[in-house]
Amino acid sequence: MKRYNYRAKEKKTGKQVKGSIQADNERLAGHLLVQQDLIPESIVEEGTTNPFTKFNNRITTKDHIMFTKQLATLIGAGLPLSASLRTVTEQTENKGMKAVGEEILAAAESGKTLYEAFSAHPHVFNGVYLALVQAGEKSGTLDIALKRLADQEEKDAAMLGKIRGALVYPAIILVVILAVLGFMMFAVVPQVQALYEDMGEELPALTQALVNMTDFVINFWWLILIIVFGGIGALVFFVKRTEPGRHVADAFKIHVPLFGGLFRKLYVSRFARTAEMLLATGVPMVDSITISNEAVSNSVVEAEYAKAIELIKGGKTLSEALAEREYMLPLIPQMAGIGEESGKIDEMLGKAAQVYETELYEQIENISTMIEPILMVIMAGLIGVVVGGTLLPIYSLVNSVSA
Repeated sequence: MKRYNYRAKEKKTGKQVKGSIQADNERLAGHLLVQQDLIPESIVEEGTTNPFTKFNNRITTKDHIMFTKQLATLIGAGLPLSASLRTVTEQTENKGMKAVGEEILAAAESGKTLYEAFSAHPHVFNGVYLALVQAGEKSGTLDIALKRLADQEEKDAAMLGKIRGALVYPAIILVVILAVLGFMMFAVVPQVQALYEDMGEELPALTQALVNMTDFVINFWWLILIIVFGGIGALVFFVKRTEPGRHVADAFKIHVPLFGGLFRKLYVSRFARTAEMLLATGVPMVDSITISNEAVSNSVVEAEYAKAIELIKGGKTLSEALAEREYMLPLIPQMAGIGEESGKIDEMLGKAAQVYETELYEQIENISTMIEPILMVIMAGLIGVVVGGTLLPIYSLVNSVSA
């Protein structure tokens, strides 16, 4: 269903009113307004008048977490599902999330299950979310399933925030490097060149190379921009829109020096944590591992883990199937084996995920600490070259004049 903003008059009083209404099309929206004793003056589909509406209504991770957490709290407190959905939707500030909530409420009130209502919005609720909701409805533990989802989303958001935070300082240093180099190249080097020309002296080789580089950038800046942005655009298209490109990017992530181990722990912990949630909620083993594999979000790792699913279908235990897989870190199958013996496989997978998540946090901090001095050395080297190409010629001129 679509959402329409309308302006209308009340039949009895002639008072002008504004509001919004849900309908499959504009004609049905007008029909609904007439049934409410309103005379429609204008009916406009929401999101068609403002080109920035789609961006402004974008559903963020925070909106998603709040919606899930509030719904879990209300259902756990004993409120009926419709009342819980209505309350959460009314309290939601993001227009995009509010519209989704209203459609879910309408579907639930029409007799659909919550799983069916959520399934109509795959761009908002992924396979893990839907599987947990479905399992929670069947087992009568919907509030627990939603709480687990909200907690995991918070952990994922915190992890991404930590990664971004670790990259902030190196990014600042990189900007400083570029700014200093730009100043030296475009402000200082031309003055040195003019000074040598006035003196009738020949520029040293290093300084001449810097002058040539500066001249090239000044004269062909448009070509550099085309190459840089065209190359970035082509690379993004190749990686995001083509299957071979996605495969190359995913393989690069798990094999790149310094960061490869980090990505492997990220994928393994995500797999184990998702499997823990699904198994604890009552999702069958094969379905849990299949959905957990999809949650990894790396085509190379997914293809390898998919082999474990076939082994499980063939009668092998989870620990046996995972132990034979490349990119699977050893603690996961070990803990899975302990869980199979104790009957607490979900708890054991959760503990293994916690170990790798802790190591991941520490590794992110260590990498950030290692990057900083490396960038400082690079900055010192580059600036040293530019300074050497500008100041040394000046000293040479001073010495030649003094002589």
